[in-house]
Amino acid sequence: MHFPLEILLFLFIVGLFAGFVDSIAGGGGMIALPTLLAFGIPPIASLATNKFQSTFGSFFASLYYVRHKYAELSKMKLMIILSFVGSMLGSFLMFNIDSGILKILIPLMTFCIGMYFLFSPNIGSVDKNKKMSVLFFSFTFVLAIAFYDGFFGPGAGSFFALTFVVFLGFNLTKATAHAKVLNFVSNLSSLIFYLFFAKIYYGAGLAMAFGQIIGASLGAKLAVKKGQKLIRFFIVLVSFAIFGKWMYGQF
Repeated sequence: MHFPLEILLFLFIVGLFAGFVDSIAGGGGMIALPTLLAFGIPPIASLATNKFQSTFGSFFASLYYVRHKYAELSKMKLMIILSFVGSMLGSFLMFNIDSGILKILIPLMTFCIGMYFLFSPNIGSVDKNKKMSVLFFSFTFVLAIAFYDGFFGPGAGSFFALTFVVFLGFNLTKATAHAKVLNFVSNLSSLIFYLFFAKIYYGAGLAMAFGQIIGASLGAKLAVKKGQKLIRFFIVLVSFAIFGKWMYGQF
């Protein structure tokens, strides 16, 4: 499929915006994926191309967070392994099971996340005591969310961040940093699967990837600078936007 220059420029802008939002609150896939579908790219190829472009954004956002020591890779080894495995399994299952139920379930879940953050103004403002061991957290929430990310994907970053805050007691900036690292790993794992079993539209993907790199880098810098209040605002905004888009499509 050939894309004229003006379409590639538009995809670059979409990628920039998606990368910016995703690096702060997650949910960038809800911006990028419908755009790819709107330009006539088949669903599986759209998912594959979305993973291709989002991998660039999540890498540069993760790199910024790691360099500023909001996430320590040495303490995340098990999480990283399970995120990779979970996403690969999810990608495999996606080819064998209809994901239609997720198109209903995910907007409802993101709406609940938005409501939770909206009515919890101090959530993630400081570190708190964890409610479970890192080992148990890794084999449950990390594996499950990574599996979802490989199976469908959009909103996975928000789910990661929420669970880090609620169950491990991380402040919201630290939770977002860890979420983005795991999001990058799950994106990479899923992308490796798609490279062998799906078609990627590299022209569209590269245009969005360049936007992702810029947007994700800017978003990560802003998240570190502004902290909990900005991240909470974007999580609420993205969650309600995803739910609103789904409601509009339904009714």
